[in-house]
Order: sequence, then C-alpha cells, then structure tokens
Amino acid sequence: MSVATKLQSSICEPRAVLGPGGNRVRVSEAPKRKNEGLKKPPQRPRKPVSEIPEAVVRNNVSVDSTCSSDTSSSCSSAKTVSPRRTVRHKSLRPAKLVSDDMEVVKSAGPPKRCEWITPNSDPVYTCFHDEEWGVPVYDDKKLFELLVLSQALAELSWPEILHKRDMFRKLFDDFDPSSIAKFEEKKLLSLKVNGIPLLSEQKLRAVVENAMQMLKVQQEFGSFSNYCWSFVNHKPIRNRFRYGRQVPVKSPKAEVISKDLMKRGFRCVGPTVIYSFMQVAGIVNDHLITCFRYKECDANDNKLDLKLKTEEKTEVLKLSEAMEIGEHK
Repeated sequence: MSVATKLQSSICEPRAVLGPGGNRVRVSEAPKRKNEGLKKPPQRPRKPVSEIPEAVVRNNVSVDSTCSSDTSSSCSSAKTVSPRRTVRHKSLRPAKLVSDDMEVVKSAGPPKRCEWITPNSDPVYTCFHDEEWGVPVYDDKKLFELLVLSQALAELSWPEILHKRDMFRKLFDDFDPSSIAKFEEKKLLSLKVNGIPLLSEQKLRAVVENAMQMLKVQQEFGSFSNYCWSFVNHKPIRNRFRYGRQVPVKSPKAEVISKDLMKRGFRCVGPTVIYSFMQVAGIVNDHLITCFRYKECDANDNKLDLKLKTEEKTEVLKLSEAMEIGEHK
C-alpha cells in the first residue's frame, strides 16, 4: 500500500469528540463489534456488607451522615457510591465534643489602665495607680501626707516623689501634724541641708504652717477628714472621662476648697494643688472609664453610699424613737 493510501485511510477513520463527559468517543460513532455474538466478560460477585473494608464503610458513612431527612433523593445517590471510589470532602472535619462542665478560658492579658500609665511607666508609679490613686482616704495623717506630696508636684513628678517617699516620711516625722507644728527654725534649716533639697524653703515653711492650721481644723470639725469630705457631701465625685485629655488640672470645687483653706491660713494650696490632692485622696474619681480601677473604685463608692444611707436611717429612727418617748412623758 502506498503512502497516499495510508494517509487517506487514516483521515477517513472516526476521531474522538470532546463531549460533556470528557474526551470520549460517542456511542453513535463508536465502531461496532466485529463479533456481536461474543460473550460478555463475567462480572465479579459483589461482596456482602460484612466483607467490605472498614475504611470504605467509614467513608460511605461520612457521606451519608451529611444528608438530612429533607434531602433523601440526594442522599440516595451518595449511598450508591461504589466501594472502590472514595469521596473526599474537604469541608468535613471531625467534630469536637465539649461537655457542659468545660469553661472557655480567655487569654489573660495586662489590665486596661489610664492613658498616662504605659508599659514603659515606672513600676512604682504603676503600683501607686493600681493601689492608692483614687481610693478614698479618711485618716488625717494620710490626708496630710497626700496634701504635702501634692504640693511637691510643682517641683517633682509622681515617680520622683514616690521613690523619695520614705525620705519624706523620715524628715517630716511620718507626717504627724502635731509633731511638725513644733518644728523650729533650726529644724527647718536641717531639713533644707540634709533633705537633699526635696522642696524649696518656701514649701518647707508651708508644710510647718499647714500643720499648725490643720490642728485648728481638727478642733473645729473634729477631724481634717470631716472638713475635706464636707465639701462633697461625704461622697466621692465620679467623673466619667473616657480620654486623658478630658481630665482637668483644676475644677470649680477645687477652687472653693482652695479659697477656704487660704482663709484659714494654709499656704501653697492653689486650685491645681488641691485638685491633685482630691484625685489622690479619692475625693474625686478621675480614673478613665476604660481603666479597670474605675469600676473597682466605683464599687467601693457604692458600698460607701449604702453604708451612709444605713447610718442616716439609723439616726432618723433614733430621733423618732426619742421624740416618741418625750411625747409619752
């Protein structure tokens, strides 16, 4: 046979057509069997369910388990999958069993503090913020100490003051007003020399003068605490500032207290000093509402309010009982 004849015969042969099921030869164009009477190859007998490999059964079960009762028609096709074919479903993952007794544990991070406390802040200052700043104080010696430290803010920062706090307490006899009021000129000079001048001479003299005036306030009001808290009706002022820029350096209430203290002979007690004193003594709660200490101080304030209300009710009952007894007599 010539080359041309071979080419012609190859061109006339039917070619595979790309059908919907893939590159297969269509049934109509497929060549007929030469021997139509040829027997079909014997089919292998299907194995019973008990002999099917366990891995295949699991694959089929995973497919069947995804079918609901509402989609029985679609499930029937999944159940007839041949054991030899494995169907992979990437979206199917093993379910995690969670008991009712298990609790979801969240990752514990650092508590949210006020903006002026950063990760780089002095640990002493951070501890001061977390434990003292904004907590209501009612002890006279403690209040006098915080007043002196607030006066020192004009020359030192809080971290510097806190690092030298023990030195302050040693020089000022643990902030005992009755002892400080007896300081003489010689003692003041020794404070200036040996105190590594913590405060200027004007501030040192103001501390001694304020101790004298505080003794007078104690005699008039019973305690310096009663005097200070009387300006806010014995209840802390709760500011709800969200940002640090909203916190003021002074307030109208601080100006009122400052003027009254000056009239009584106190020195170096301007509105800015008094507002710092109110903040650190807990007379005003200036923790930001995003700070964890705001809620804690607020909870303590609520307990205090409940205690005061209970005491007021008790006093009213005592007065009413006394009036009833007087009427009967």
